Amino acid sequence: MPELRTDRLLLRRWRESDLEPWAAMNADPEIREYLGDLLAREESDATVAAMKSDFEERGFGWWALEARATGAFLGRAGLDVIGEGMPFSGVDVGWRLTRSAWGNGYATEAARACLAFGFEVLGLPEILASTTVDNLRSQAVMRRIGMTRNPADDFEDPSVPEGPLRRCVLYRAPAEPRTAHRGI
Repeated sequence: MPELRTDRLLLRRWRESDLEPWAAMNADPEIREYLGDLLAREESDATVAAMKSDFEERGFGWWALEARATGAFLGRAGLDVIGEGMPFSGVDVGWRLTRSAWGNGYATEAARACLAFGFEVLGLPEILASTTVDNLRSQAVMRRIGMTRNPADDFEDPSVPEGPLRRCVLYRAPAEPRTAHRGI
């Protein structure tokens, strides 16, 4: 599993010591506001096991996110194959940070590193990102990393029950314009 480094961040393998802060994130209603139900500790631990397995199988996935200066666990960032049943397919970029990490530009920095890995190492032709219509913070990150939205691509997530989390927006980043922006 490759590690990614930026000026302030390390995107690395998951460690046993990450399970507790990850579980705390999954039990935080503010962090899960646009994600759905809170997760019990066992469910949270299972997500880490699945992320590790996916990474081993594909060579990419969700990295644990760490502050290089302090070693503090900040959340996750990475690339994932879009699940079946969605109205589109491909690979998407995403992030989820601890509340204490919000507002520091970490999501943007981590997402840029993930895009560079996806385009330069994996050779992906396009990377997608989606979120709920109301998740304006994530949409702002998507725009900051150069992704664009066509409202015609907006969709209802079939894996989500009726309600405010079902309506989603889709952003796209093609590989071609990115090759000139190699710096992370």
